[in-house]
Amino acid sequence: MKLALRQSDRRRDAALPGISGTARLDRRVNRLLNRLHVGDIAVIDIADLDRSTADALVAAGVSVVVNAQPSISGRYPNLGPEVLVNNDIALLDAVGAEIFAEVKEGARLRLDGDVLYAGDRVAARGARQDADTIRTAMRAAKAGLSAQLQAFAASTQQHMEREKELLLDGIGLPELSTKFRGRHVLLVAKGYDYKSDLRALRHYIREFRPVLVGVDAGADVLRDAGYQADLVIGELDLVSDAALREAGEVVAHADHHGRVTGLARVQDLRIEPVVFASSGTSEDAAMLLADAGEPRLIVTVGMRATLEEFLDAGRGGIASTVLTRLKIGGRLVDAKAAAQLYQTRVSAVSLVLLAVSAVLAIAVVLVAGLAGDSYLHLLADGWDHLVTWIRDLFS
Repeated sequence: MKLALRQSDRRRDAALPGISGTARLDRRVNRLLNRLHVGDIAVIDIADLDRSTADALVAAGVSVVVNAQPSISGRYPNLGPEVLVNNDIALLDAVGAEIFAEVKEGARLRLDGDVLYAGDRVAARGARQDADTIRTAMRAAKAGLSAQLQAFAASTQQHMEREKELLLDGIGLPELSTKFRGRHVLLVAKGYDYKSDLRALRHYIREFRPVLVGVDAGADVLRDAGYQADLVIGELDLVSDAALREAGEVVAHADHHGRVTGLARVQDLRIEPVVFASSGTSEDAAMLLADAGEPRLIVTVGMRATLEEFLDAGRGGIASTVLTRLKIGGRLVDAKAAAQLYQTRVSAVSLVLLAVSAVLAIAVVLVAGLAGDSYLHLLADGWDHLVTWIRDLFS
């Protein structure tokens, strides 16, 4: 009966103008992403929609994004709205917080122009964005960059005063069973270009076997790519049960008051996480923990690295991230740089193949042009030495 009703709804939607889909609502986009399906209408509550969130909405295959707030407020030129429109996803802006009371999860919605309908009822009105309106708003937002940089500098100073003992002396860092000393560490978050960057590092991971750290939903990114996280850190309600169970160690990132989200659920899985309290982001907490373990190198995937990305994020965590990166210094490398450096080096496998090719060439000359068992014995001895050298190289 329910299937017949759904088919009837779809036939009716097809006869009406606009874009129809199932409503999925959440003020926290990270939770919303886990419930989205292709063709859904995502209802969010984000001022200045960032590119990372927009990329995730595109990957989920939504048809419409309805934002309770302005997707471009004018404070700075954020990149998210352009990503949505370039991927043919309709964007309805500034509909107001009332949308969360007017629309229920799973309801059928229809966007026609700048009006959102729930059945025959008007659920919300807003500003429909397109390439032209976004271009105009971005030009205006660029004029406000100077004020944003000044505010950023002020927030950096405030964070330094609040967290100076942690940043300068490591006071508050928990003891971990995961060992970093002398090893490479790969920190993976579900952010900027995470899929392509992780794919580009697959040979690097195979050769160096770094400590794999999943940050927030980055734990599931590692799992989906076929890896098992040595350490999971972050807001635990953003990590699946499977990724938590498979992790070698779990760290719950608490705010500076010590509050942890999702702790009861993790304990129900019979996992007792280490708690690390700081006012920075989960990414910052992961970088600080890895750096304290004295690794050789820390490579980041899906994390902000450029000024454009920092401004695009537009959150209070920017100050803590900049200070954390300054503290770690040259030990920290972005995935794109690591992939480029790795591609230019000559691997041990290439050297072995070159040596084997040279020995085979000599063998052909000896067998074809020279007679006598003495040469063949010499060749056999040379081959034994080569095999021993290869074994020692990989042991």
